[in-house]
Amino acid sequence: MDSCPRTAPSARRAERRRRAAGSVALLLAAGLTAGCGVRLEAPPPAEPVPDALEVVRRTAVSDALLVADRAELALESVPVAQERMITELSRVAADSRTQATELGGVYDSGLAVDDPSVSPAGSPSQEIAEVPDVVQALVDAAARSRTAAGSTTDGPMARLLASVGAAQTVSAGRLADLADVAGPEPMDAQVPEPTGEGRAAEPGSPSGSGTPTPEQSEDAPTQDAPSEGADGESPDPDGQEDGVVPEGLTAKELSSLVVTEDSAGYAMRLRAAIADGSLRDRLLARTRAHGDRARGWAEVAGTQDTAQDPRRAAYAVPRVAEENDKALVRTLEDGLATDYATLVARTAPGTRMVLVDLLVDSAVALDDWGAEPAPFPGLPEQAGDDAG
Repeated sequence: MDSCPRTAPSARRAERRRRAAGSVALLLAAGLTAGCGVRLEAPPPAEPVPDALEVVRRTAVSDALLVADRAELALESVPVAQERMITELSRVAADSRTQATELGGVYDSGLAVDDPSVSPAGSPSQEIAEVPDVVQALVDAAARSRTAAGSTTDGPMARLLASVGAAQTVSAGRLADLADVAGPEPMDAQVPEPTGEGRAAEPGSPSGSGTPTPEQSEDAPTQDAPSEGADGESPDPDGQEDGVVPEGLTAKELSSLVVTEDSAGYAMRLRAAIADGSLRDRLLARTRAHGDRARGWAEVAGTQDTAQDPRRAAYAVPRVAEENDKALVRTLEDGLATDYATLVARTAPGTRMVLVDLLVDSAVALDDWGAEPAPFPGLPEQAGDDAG
């Protein structure tokens, strides 16, 4: 009789524990179910929004691939007898794909694109194409590359875009000549005159104009480049102008430009003195162009008609095989193309357009004097790949 009262409370406690455990299990199950519901309702991952620099890069890649596609389509309609045209279109297609790769290629986030209206970058917009279509694609691509090279705040990308634009200009001209159609407008690259705030300071005077005086450090930039915007582009990319003095050139770089341009003109003038006919006329034309540019850069530097003017009466002329005039010109123009491409990367966005145009001018001159077209004129580190 006494054992019953002692065991009953124990049984009741056990029952309460079982009920509590069951409640906890139900709560856990409910929580897991709710958690699964939240994950199922979360939106799928979306394509990241590209910044301004990425938009510039993607546009250049798309342009290069579009040129390649159109060149390959145009090849299908070229008669077998037109060997030069076939060779040129094949080169343009190959070089354009090389440029697209060097620019970073087509962006792929790894996310599926369900919109059927979205096509891969660079895909052809037409099923057939002829040589004039390729020329127009090259002209348009070169214009966009030139504008982007002048405005982007990423120096290395500006240098690459300027080189690609120069190559596209050369290819457009070559194809236009073969097909006897209109090509790119002739390049008229002029060193800007330093006027107003851009005028060079007089030697010995304080410089607040943005151009270094001879007393300033050779490595001091002409003035601080404008600060970048949050998107990585120039604060006013549409404000870029032709005919403005590039900001960021040091006194040493300006002096080097003066000497390089002047020595190129000197070497060509010597060759013109012993040439005749059309060759003499062509050499003299380049001589005048380089002499004008040497004088222009001296004015920008503030050393024109001063004791600090680095120009000399004579220079050592590069040695070339068999005193070949064309080889000499190619050597000189290639050096200038490299110099201008380098300075594109070092100068301020919105002010470097003259450097971009001078790179294009040297690339066109290289083609005019018999150089093999390259995908990246002015970029010597790409020369090995070009040869391959």
